[in-house]
Amino acid sequence: MEPEAARLIGAGLATLALAGVGIGMGNIFGSFVAGALRNPAAAPRVFGNLLLGFALTEAIALFALLIAFLLLFGV
Repeated sequence: MEPEAARLIGAGLATLALAGVGIGMGNIFGSFVAGALRNPAAAPRVFGNLLLGFALTEAIALFALLIAFLLLFGV
């Protein structure tokens, strides 16, 4: 296999993590909305945890995108 083909395949595989991140964010926000509708008084107390979960999940997406860009454009 040529090195250029391996780089492109590796970058494509690295971006597969973005699909998992999208599913994870949907689960996070969907669970928050369902919980907030069941108990509106508790929604402000768990909002900080919601933002923390969002930030950590988004960090995984940024790391995966960074790896893909490093594989594509790195030396």
